[in-house]
Amino acid sequence: MENPFVLLRCFVSLVLSFTLVACGARGDLTEPPMPMGDFVLGHNIVVTENMQKVPISRDASGAEWEKAMKTAVDDRFGQKRYPGSRVYNIGISVDGFALAPPGIPIVAAPKSVLAVTANIWDDASGKKLNSEGQKFTVFESLSGDTVIGSGLTRTKAQQMEALSFNAVLKIEGWLQEHPDWFGMTKEQQSELLAVREAGIEKARDSAKAAPLADQPPDADPQEGAAPMQKKPN
Repeated sequence: MENPFVLLRCFVSLVLSFTLVACGARGDLTEPPMPMGDFVLGHNIVVTENMQKVPISRDASGAEWEKAMKTAVDDRFGQKRYPGSRVYNIGISVDGFALAPPGIPIVAAPKSVLAVTANIWDDASGKKLNSEGQKFTVFESLSGDTVIGSGLTRTKAQQMEALSFNAVLKIEGWLQEHPDWFGMTKEQQSELLAVREAGIEKARDSAKAAPLADQPPDADPQEGAAPMQKKPN
């Protein structure tokens, strides 16, 4: 079991390092990471041998899915977010997908979907931590362009990126249900989550105050405005 004070000190350092950039990027990837103990990503494995495509779908090869999923895993669990020393390997099987095609009538509004199975290993012991693969099915996030069918508004690559992002976010949520896999108790995890939330709130408050802080104290609100034209008599 990791020393809880060491875990907390390391996690606070991570939170502070993310504070300045926590409010400006896609999704939550620039927010402080979720607590994962002394975690560092080892093997990032994606397999597609048994992948199936729903009949009404854009084509996507196994290689394309491997690239999209590995990128999503590295973005969320890579060393930029988790620079620990205890190595964990994540394996994902892409089981099936449907990518909404273009040209379908709006009334049909086809949805893109991805089904995956995830596993995780402790590299040092060579032990798989979950007894059975964890299955997830995800859709593209609801937005103005996906309501009418994302095949009309997004490219195949954009659909795959969105689905991969959502699948790996689900995997992160699943891993958070098992803090013992990462040398943490539930109590330690709760402490670290509280630190994370405080860091996010601080970043949001800083972002709100930034426009005022950037304004010079003696700034003239009319400075730089076009001079008023004198009305003719």
